[in-house]
Amino acid sequence: MRLSFHGADLGVTGSCHLVEYAGRRILIDCGLYQGGREISEENAKAFGFKAADIDCVLLTHAHLDHCGRLPLLVKRGFSGEIVTTAATRELARLVMMDAAHLQEEEARRLSRGGARRGRHARGAAPLYSILDAFHAMEYFGRSADYGEPIELFPGVRATFFDAGHILGSASIFLEMKEQGRWRNILFSGDLGNAGRPILRDPSVPPGADIVVMETTYGNRRHKPYQPSVLELYEAVNATFARGGNVVIPTFALERAQELLYFFREGVESGALPRSTQVYLDSPMAISATEIFKRHRECYEAETAELFRAGRDPFHLPGLHFSRDTADSIAINRIGAGAVIMAGSGMCTGGRIKHHLRNNLGREECSVIFVGYAATGTLARKIIDGAKSVRIYGEETAVRAAVHTINGFSAHADQAELLAWHRRIGSPERTFLVHGEELAMKAFAGLLAGSRVDMPALNQAFEL
Repeated sequence: MRLSFHGADLGVTGSCHLVEYAGRRILIDCGLYQGGREISEENAKAFGFKAADIDCVLLTHAHLDHCGRLPLLVKRGFSGEIVTTAATRELARLVMMDAAHLQEEEARRLSRGGARRGRHARGAAPLYSILDAFHAMEYFGRSADYGEPIELFPGVRATFFDAGHILGSASIFLEMKEQGRWRNILFSGDLGNAGRPILRDPSVPPGADIVVMETTYGNRRHKPYQPSVLELYEAVNATFARGGNVVIPTFALERAQELLYFFREGVESGALPRSTQVYLDSPMAISATEIFKRHRECYEAETAELFRAGRDPFHLPGLHFSRDTADSIAINRIGAGAVIMAGSGMCTGGRIKHHLRNNLGREECSVIFVGYAATGTLARKIIDGAKSVRIYGEETAVRAAVHTINGFSAHADQAELLAWHRRIGSPERTFLVHGEELAMKAFAGLLAGSRVDMPALNQAFEL
């Protein structure tokens, strides 16, 4: 048995891990690297394996840094089966199509810029096209139900367990029969932050021989979510009192729906004015919200009860969906009293950059970050206190109030990661992935009774 690592190694994005056993090659996730241009260029490089050699992909969830290179994998020769949960299948289609659209837009923009300068723009071709993303969907096969083993090949089976991270997310328990006995590897995927509304808490998989585990917040504790909700309400009310707008860079999956949930609660409880106007300016987030409504099997009891009572937990009176470009442009004419939610969460693309350009330089406005921002992203630069940032080639002053509210994280914090690791027994070996090096090292120091490795990119281990 051989285990190799081809993304999210001593880093947070681009998750991709390969198991080779009895002539079979099983890939767990195939995500995009996200961040600055140098990081983005990593996406076009070789995978570290031949795409055509992969027999099966097991997809933990639909975030871009876990599914975003699947169209490229197919484009380069993969013809096996992609197995995931039903909710992840729907969300992954949405995410990959959106990524392809943004890449095509960026390629056109670079080509126009190169033409104006009288030369060809390097790297102007998209990584993959919308057609490639459509093609990738043809390889999604069986849907996994939580807790139900799926036989991938003779002597190889996979069981998906609810990871509580986003809708349909899973930890994957991979079992292989070796010399008459079963050996296993548990891939955590991204683990959710317990105790939040909407989704259930992460479930506990069985004891594992080997664990491949995320460490996004391996060195950090989250604030409880309820004080964070109150902090959100206070920031919104203070901004409205100053006569400004609130801009929230929003991840389309889970974070957008969670914020809508809290804005509804705020208006209903009187914590926010009944006149509050919320603009969800993200076709992807709007579509994701509709998908959320179709997969009630993933919800915790309180949210499931709202649906049973005929109430929509994601709707409030002042909610506006902005699908069309014209609707998005119209928001720019609103000078005050608006909450503008747009993607991307790390401000690396999408409509949020237009809203930042229009509101970031206004002292009466606020920008509220409610999610993780990787090193090198526009979001991280603003969070770290930049006095000005470059948006669409122009310097934009940062005069708006900047709030970072950490309690909304969809990731487990250090204490929850440690508790999860302890609940799965005493694994012989633990591989730490999907975290920055400092977070990994801090978390590694807390693990006892298990050999700990922090693999480098393309490093392989014989097990």
